[in-house]
Amino acid sequence: MEQQHPPLRVIRAFPLPEGGALVHLHNLSGGVLGGDQLELHATLEAGAYAQLTSTSATRLYRSHPGDSLARQNTLLRVGEHALLEYLPDPLIPFASSRYQQVTRIELAQDAGLFYWEIVAPGRSEERFAYQQLFLDLDIYTPERLIACERAHLEPALRPLTSSTRLGPYTHFCTFYICRVGIEAGRWTQLERELAEMAQEISSQEIFWGVSTLSAHGLVIRALSKQGRTLQQQLPNFWHKARTALYGRSATMPRKIY
Repeated sequence: MEQQHPPLRVIRAFPLPEGGALVHLHNLSGGVLGGDQLELHATLEAGAYAQLTSTSATRLYRSHPGDSLARQNTLLRVGEHALLEYLPDPLIPFASSRYQQVTRIELAQDAGLFYWEIVAPGRSEERFAYQQLFLDLDIYTPERLIACERAHLEPALRPLTSSTRLGPYTHFCTFYICRVGIEAGRWTQLERELAEMAQEISSQEIFWGVSTLSAHGLVIRALSKQGRTLQQQLPNFWHKARTALYGRSATMPRKIY
């Protein structure tokens, strides 16, 4: 059953080459405005396969005095033997924006997940001029919490150019790769393979790192001085991990305009 209320709207699904559906999420208002309260709930039934992406970057616009914190709550449930690929375009916080994103992902037995989040700085004159950017993420399996992330950024209070934060980098991303039930040894091997790739493509412009989770997955992170390089290299990790876990390479989501 599907329910939609503006400004979020789901564009009709497109079939994928190996079955499943590609679904585009569109914000009719063109971005997130001060005080917006958004909800996104998606459930994949047992054995389903879906890609969920955005039609363009998510722009976080200026909050005016008196506006409440803009917020999006996302709940993603992935059933047994199902696979969700959540692949949105970058999140771009503009000057004076205030935004919190709270995401909860629940994975059933043998459920798979490829989930990335890219944050870009926006126009050069507004770089790191936003007020608050809170990114909260929890990933659960039937037995346990396997990932808990709390990125609370307030550049005016704690400058992101500090060497303990982003330093010289302007873009960053997080990419979670999970499949419930895969034995620890396979994750260790995949971590080794992806870490080799990360080392090969890291440079002064971009830095990649890979680490296994407590169980059922791993996480990839990157810091970059430009968005193009990051977005070009990120799918390489997806292709390799998908082949290792599912025996098939990945297909980038088709965009609509």
